Amino acid sequence: MEKSTIHYWLALKLIPRLAIHKKLALIDSYGLMALFSLSQKNPTVLTSANNLTTKQLAAFHQPDWPFIDDIIKDSEACGSKIITYDDELYPQQLKQIYDPPLVLFVKGNAQLLNNMQIAIVGSRAASVNGREAAFDIAQQLAEQGLVITSGLALGIDAAAHKGTLTTVKGTIAVVATGLDKVYPARHKLLAKQIEAKQGAIVSEFLPGTSPKSGHFPKRNRIISGLSKGVLVVEAALKSGSLITARCALEQNREVFSVPGGINNPLTKGCHWLIKQGAKLVESAADIIEELSIDEKSELHLNHEQQLLAKRPTIKAVKNLNNDLCNEALLASVGFEITPVDKVVSRSELPIEEVLTRLIMLELSGLVAAVPGGYLRLP
Repeated sequence: MEKSTIHYWLALKLIPRLAIHKKLALIDSYGLMALFSLSQKNPTVLTSANNLTTKQLAAFHQPDWPFIDDIIKDSEACGSKIITYDDELYPQQLKQIYDPPLVLFVKGNAQLLNNMQIAIVGSRAASVNGREAAFDIAQQLAEQGLVITSGLALGIDAAAHKGTLTTVKGTIAVVATGLDKVYPARHKLLAKQIEAKQGAIVSEFLPGTSPKSGHFPKRNRIISGLSKGVLVVEAALKSGSLITARCALEQNREVFSVPGGINNPLTKGCHWLIKQGAKLVESAADIIEELSIDEKSELHLNHEQQLLAKRPTIKAVKNLNNDLCNEALLASVGFEITPVDKVVSRSELPIEEVLTRLIMLELSGLVAAVPGGYLRLP
């Protein structure tokens, strides 16, 4: 069977231990298909000029075409498209990074990949305040035409995706597994909702690939690479979100950060980023302003919209995710001062029960009564 361009890109992807930038340099020098024929006709040209190992040269000389056929079949079976580096659907923003993936597997709306994107990332163990902030800012940005990109993880990622799903704009989830798997498994419904709402799920990993710790930093560079900027909402000092922020800086992307209470350990990474020069963000308007969107752009905020965007980013939790109603009352009290009516709204419990349980939490040393409400203690 005649081999397609996709076959050759996959064959190049499978060359072992050869950096992506070196593979792209070889294409610039010889051409994609010529690389594989050259390895047969004149292998010394490749080895002498490019320091290829015996295994690498063998992979050029005899690609595993049956395995590559299986990859293409498996991709089709799970409903994904294969988008190669030279495809017109390949995101141009991603081509700007040092090590862009040669092949992307995409489920859903691949056209979305070349839209202007903002990444929103943060802690998996996010507080209710953090999830609400991510949800609201994602919703505000999506309403102004930006695509929200994140990693389908628990916590902040999920809240950002869900905030976008309330609008007509699709959201992009970049994952660290093959597209025949969903990680975490509890987000299978969320993944289906993203596809159904004209969003996209993206991976550079072959179908059948399970989640591994080393895959997530690779995933993170794609999240930041696709985006004009990265917003970090709640992140510890040692977290994957700061890896994404570092990738963004290396890729010359903007970095934004949402501050939080000084006693909240999940905001330490955000405060560190702000100290390093990240833009402090309280609402979508702060990001729009930094990106200097042209007045004629669909993303431009008029005066009324700016006032709207500057409203507090904390909404009742029932507008974020009905699942939060099942959380313990403690999760409804933030590390910032939380009014009692806010706790009632978040927990959806009768006020009498809320007051009783808050007193019990106070006696247990978990919260403190302060002017204006309650404060969660670290």
